[in-house]
Amino acid sequence: MIQSIRQVFNQAFSPDRYRAFLDKIETELPGQLDFRVAETPVFVPKVLTDKLLAACNDIVNVITRDDFKALTERAIPEGQRVPNEDSHTQFMAVDFAVCRDMDGQLTPQLIELQGFPSLYGFQPFLADQFRASYPIPDNLSHLFTVSTNAGYLEQLRQMIVGDCKPEEVILLEIYPEKQKTRIDFTLTQQYLGVAPVCLTKIRKEGRQLFYEKEGRQIPIRRIYNRLIFDDLQNYPDLKTDFRLTDDVDVDWVGHPNWFFRISKFTLPLLKSPYVPASYFLSDLNEYPTDLENYVLKPLFSFAGSGVKLHISQADLNAIPTEQRSGYLLQRKVRYEPVIQSPDGLVKSEIRMLFIWPKNAPRPTLLTNLSRLSRGEMIGVNFNKNKDWVGGTVCFFEK
Repeated sequence: MIQSIRQVFNQAFSPDRYRAFLDKIETELPGQLDFRVAETPVFVPKVLTDKLLAACNDIVNVITRDDFKALTERAIPEGQRVPNEDSHTQFMAVDFAVCRDMDGQLTPQLIELQGFPSLYGFQPFLADQFRASYPIPDNLSHLFTVSTNAGYLEQLRQMIVGDCKPEEVILLEIYPEKQKTRIDFTLTQQYLGVAPVCLTKIRKEGRQLFYEKEGRQIPIRRIYNRLIFDDLQNYPDLKTDFRLTDDVDVDWVGHPNWFFRISKFTLPLLKSPYVPASYFLSDLNEYPTDLENYVLKPLFSFAGSGVKLHISQADLNAIPTEQRSGYLLQRKVRYEPVIQSPDGLVKSEIRMLFIWPKNAPRPTLLTNLSRLSRGEMIGVNFNKNKDWVGGTVCFFEK
């Protein structure tokens, strides 16, 4: 999007250089990268950066309202409420489509947001890999509020590890070694000393949790949570000593309830030029007359599953009354292809990544990730067998 920098990058790019870039990641972290990394970072001009920051501020103003917990109380599904919820999330990820406004200017439009960790370990690593492999100007940065990766990781360390010993803090997942995001878990362990531990490996004694390390039973004081209930439903016969809904003596870093509270459920609460109109289906007495401009989203789907891009009144009427509160009708966003590849333009989505330490009044924006797409949607299923698509990082003009 910064034309001069894009031209220099594309002139330096070659398929061989891209393969060497991936080979370097494989050499450093063998067998860990299990998703497609795009051929290029995104170069974000200051005018769009400023709009993204304004959009984030509008959203944070709602998330920090005194009545936000009351407004989102019904977001947590029955049987999935976890005890000992804290006053706010520790993580927030906000996804924006890169679009054009009526005047033809670049503008962000909110797609969704989540009160849950993203690739906080992988993104600084990826930014370093791009800088080591390609010409990227020093006046661009992938970071906010900190100037170096070391400063960024120290902020993460203070929030995730805090005053605990690193071995007393775990990254909780289900079969972490099989997850596509396992490269992020590996890097988190390298950077912070916090190991990924499978839910099946945790032992519960009363209200205390333990895991085994080198033949020792280690008490768990903090859980950096990367496990969502959706994933557990894929293992209906899973036998565990500890269930997420158990009342245990542990400090959640990223309490599971916030995954539900800050989610698509939050969208109808947001009013901003950068947020498309959104409605709970159950709140509508009549539908918009231009349904072709709306998309239907299940509130608690993950990675785009269940989203319907083309809907009719018959589709909406077919949803039973008791299920309608679980669906969102959102005005469509038109992604503008703005990333120049060797053979055409590519769409981009930008995810702004926040942390929110427990005693801080507001979240802090630290870094970002981006996803590139040539398909109708951003997800993997819409970009199979394509190049210049996948996960990447933005470098912002300051």
